[in-house]
Amino acid sequence: MDVPKIEAGFRMVLEGLGVNLADVHLQDTPRRTAESWAGELCAGLKEPPPDFDVFPLEEGYPTGMIALDRIPVKSICAHHMLPFLGEAVIAYLPGASLCGLSKLSRVVNHFARRLQLQEHLTHQIAGFLQERLQPAGVGVLIKATHFCMEVRGVNHSGSMTTTAFLGSLRTDPGLRDEFLRLYRAEGAV
Repeated sequence: MDVPKIEAGFRMVLEGLGVNLADVHLQDTPRRTAESWAGELCAGLKEPPPDFDVFPLEEGYPTGMIALDRIPVKSICAHHMLPFLGEAVIAYLPGASLCGLSKLSRVVNHFARRLQLQEHLTHQIAGFLQERLQPAGVGVLIKATHFCMEVRGVNHSGSMTTTAFLGSLRTDPGLRDEFLRLYRAEGAV
């Protein structure tokens, strides 16, 4: 990432808005803003996907759906460059292996930390997990509020829910319903 170029861009935005860049509170704003965009808000653009260790599932080991809920989602809308915030739920049915639960959260963070559409984010997470973990099925649900709707345009609050189902969670309505019932009952999202 070209941080000096990002800084120059934010300086131009502030100048275009007509703010006084000599103001003590704004003097370093272009630099701070550039550093936060490059180092945090869009860090997923420059960092490789998280290491994804898998552990073999013992033969004959009984398995059911493995899920992690309340995973924070913090991203930036690609259309208006405003934040969208929410939570994700990820579930998978193991194939031959398992992964550590923290890896599921890291995958969400990796794909969220960039200019993004919630619809794409949901499918990117599911596709990555399907590829790396090779489970029998994957389900991803994200519910988020979008500042582009809340602070501009319609100026209304509301949340959007997106889902992605792969493998047996896509083809088996019973498993898909189990995933959705579980999270409605628990109020996870």
